[in-house]
Amino acid sequence: MHNSPRNFKHNAHQALQDNTIRSNFRGAMDFLRNKRRAAFPDREDFEQLSAQGEAIKQRCLQKLPQLLEQLEQQCHSNGIQVHWAETAQQANQIVQQLITDRGGRSAVKGKSMVTEEIGLTDHLHQFGIDCIESDMGEYIVQLAKEIPSHIIMPAIHKNAEQIGHLFADKIPNVNYTTDVDRLINTGREQLRQHFYGADVGISGVNFAIAETGTLCLVENEGNGRMTTTVPNLHIAVTGIEKVVEFLADIPPLLKLLTRSATGQAITTYVNMITRPRQDDERDGPKEVHLVLLDNGRSQAFADDELRKTLQCIRCGACMNYCPVYTRIGGHAYGTVYPGPIGQIFTPHQLGLEQTKDLPTASSLCGACEEVCPVKIPIPKLLQRLRVESNKPSLRVKTEHSDRTEPVVMHGEGSARRRLEALLWRVWAGICSRPALYRTTSWAVTRGRQLIPNWKNGWTQSRTLPKPASKPLHERLKNRIHS
Repeated sequence: MHNSPRNFKHNAHQALQDNTIRSNFRGAMDFLRNKRRAAFPDREDFEQLSAQGEAIKQRCLQKLPQLLEQLEQQCHSNGIQVHWAETAQQANQIVQQLITDRGGRSAVKGKSMVTEEIGLTDHLHQFGIDCIESDMGEYIVQLAKEIPSHIIMPAIHKNAEQIGHLFADKIPNVNYTTDVDRLINTGREQLRQHFYGADVGISGVNFAIAETGTLCLVENEGNGRMTTTVPNLHIAVTGIEKVVEFLADIPPLLKLLTRSATGQAITTYVNMITRPRQDDERDGPKEVHLVLLDNGRSQAFADDELRKTLQCIRCGACMNYCPVYTRIGGHAYGTVYPGPIGQIFTPHQLGLEQTKDLPTASSLCGACEEVCPVKIPIPKLLQRLRVESNKPSLRVKTEHSDRTEPVVMHGEGSARRRLEALLWRVWAGICSRPALYRTTSWAVTRGRQLIPNWKNGWTQSRTLPKPASKPLHERLKNRIHS
């Protein structure tokens, strides 16, 4: 079930009451943190590699328009057909049309967050195309009719007992068990049948290399290689920010991605796809198509500060260290991308009207930025989104011109409340006038007992602070004259 980000506060409250969720995530987060810590034993080495990764991503983002054109040209030269999609709906229509035009009725899909982002599986089902998730975690989530709760481990919110009951309920002739090996083998047996019979394989892309027109996919289970090799038609879908300039950019980024995500020096499978099957080759798809998706990314790209959001390599480390995510899980966010990265990325997709609570769902402790392998300043970006959410109006006249400033984000100003804005203006007026400030301080300290104990906002879980009986400047004055 897909909760809405509009209901984040309610969702988070419910998740905090669920002991199973908290237990599952606590164990999983400790495991992933320990793996990452072992993968980066030397802090200095991590900082050097991280700085290299950040430099690569920033260089590629600065050249993004040119690199996308170069990628398209190189892909066409290699025999890969490129399609452009501005919205999720356009991307879904492109994929569906490619399958329908070839009479396809079944698809297997490798793990791909961008296809989750656009809701591709549900869209294909509307047209009678059966799309099966081939990643084990994604397969479990699909059986449960849920969305992933983590971008690397989609079913991290479930334990062996829950998966055992799910398989027994949903898969014919399967008995309940909590034996992990048996559960994995059951899933593999089911998926193997779909690989052989699928008309099309659908995948995401970890990195698209402009220099060579190569699509790079990393995975551990082999489902990605089967998905992109067995069916005659392979459709890859990726966000436009995944393009990198050179093949030489890939090794440092892979080191950062795999170690940050799963604590591995390298994943089991690194797939480099540059062309369809040639006449002298025995396997591989006859057609390869690449769908390049915008879906709000150009909005982030247009702002020099918000552009840093697009540096993300989808490792999930920020989630594993976030004190909010680790306690409420991924589903509470009501978004495909949960946790810190989702809080700064999703508003560009859905607008701040739907996601205005997400930028405030953070303690700003900085743990996410500290572990980010490409140094995304997530706390700073969260603060920026809070500013955008509380802008006075969607279009503001400049001081020296009647022209209006362009809208930075869809839905900016949606979290602004008139009463709150009025109170802050009154506060600013008091603090900027010394005489009025002294008078107000005197009145507040003398009437401190009359201040009610409100039970909303800050005071829902905190005691409302009471003003001192005398302000500091009055105490110091009395001390000097005594």
